[in-house]
Amino acid sequence: MNSSPISSPASLPRRSFLSASAWTSAALSVAPFVVTSHAAPDDPIRIGLIGCGGRGTGAALDALGAATKVIYPKSGYHTEDVAANAQVTEKNVKIVALADVFKDRLEACRKNLKNLNMNIPDELCFTGFDAYQQLLAVSDINYVILGTPPHFHPIHLKAAVEAGKNVFMEKPGAVDAPGVRLVLEAGEIARKKGVGIVAGTQRRHSLAYRETVKRIRDGAIGEILSASCYWNGGTIWVVEPKPEWSELEWQLRNWNYFTWSGGDHIVEQHVHNLDIMNWVLGHPVKAYAIGGRQARIPKLQGNIYDHFTVEFEYANGLRMHSQCRQMEGCRDRVEERVVGTKGTSNCSHKIWFKDGTGWSFEGKDVNQYRQEHLDLINSIRAGKPLNEARDVAESTMLGILGREAAYSGQEVEWDTLMLSDRHLGPEKYELGPTPFPEVPVPGKHQAG
Repeated sequence: MNSSPISSPASLPRRSFLSASAWTSAALSVAPFVVTSHAAPDDPIRIGLIGCGGRGTGAALDALGAATKVIYPKSGYHTEDVAANAQVTEKNVKIVALADVFKDRLEACRKNLKNLNMNIPDELCFTGFDAYQQLLAVSDINYVILGTPPHFHPIHLKAAVEAGKNVFMEKPGAVDAPGVRLVLEAGEIARKKGVGIVAGTQRRHSLAYRETVKRIRDGAIGEILSASCYWNGGTIWVVEPKPEWSELEWQLRNWNYFTWSGGDHIVEQHVHNLDIMNWVLGHPVKAYAIGGRQARIPKLQGNIYDHFTVEFEYANGLRMHSQCRQMEGCRDRVEERVVGTKGTSNCSHKIWFKDGTGWSFEGKDVNQYRQEHLDLINSIRAGKPLNEARDVAESTMLGILGREAAYSGQEVEWDTLMLSDRHLGPEKYELGPTPFPEVPVPGKHQAG
């Protein structure tokens, strides 16, 4: 599946779990919407969900949690349990339609929503490869959540904004350079149509990150000399094949482990840290990297690498060092750091100055997973919709640049890669046989 002109790309299931931090009992009550003359207080946001797997369902519940008062009888639930054990007491945001290529994923999401007294009728449940098109044709939907595998984000995003819908799109923006360019194009269409785009790079909606990055950008640590970021953690879910599934269906359900569908973990997961670096530094001019596959289970964990280390070089000569790893039994590290002439910061909430003093964010931070929806909805109601298309496109491209440098073993330039026409994915979106992609070999793989 690729971002080239095709017929009916799919809307597909996502993760079967949601990060616990998104659904803890902290901050259960959220501030009411800032309502302006552009919308009445009870004017509903009518959401269409494209991609009904764990991540899509989680994003839908986050949108509801951002906009409603939710009562939890207990804490510590996973996504499925939250819906079964929560009661929505206000309803100015509604999920009204669902789309997914797989009926079982849609029905699981539908059941979760039914537990919240949101009954999605059959005529607003769409399955198959053209499900997203059918959902976008529903005229009264004004907010679309894209919870599909990253491969589909660019074409679904463009179709949604062309239909005049505001969009929350999960990260990353794409898996290849043509997809990145399509996200940028969609951003311009959204700007002209006056609709919003917010991406699932939720750190940008954290009060602590926002204040810390603002101070860095305002010169608090002086001229930046070096930077580093890390997402070194364990492995995540794996979907084992079933006899009744075709090869393509299994790859779609196990999407995280294939470069064409998920982008590899440097793009799909490490994008959070790379997004902070892009926020602070802007984008680099080139990358030099190594990476490989030491601990992956053959076949079952697709064709992606399990570790990368990348040196990004910027126009002013600055180097930023990036690491990401998905292996069990290793020391984890998930953070960002910048070093300047006057001090050092972790970008998230602290600055250490060379004179021995420091600064820390002391306010109460928000639930980032809900705040990103709240910020988008507030901006829509204020008549000034947010547009994060360029931010997520460039942060995604940062991951793609590092991936292609590691896959190829060559130094790869940003401007050259941005012009690449290589579309990742099978030729046709049909649930049948499809080749198993090879693991990229440095020295043989051509960057693109």
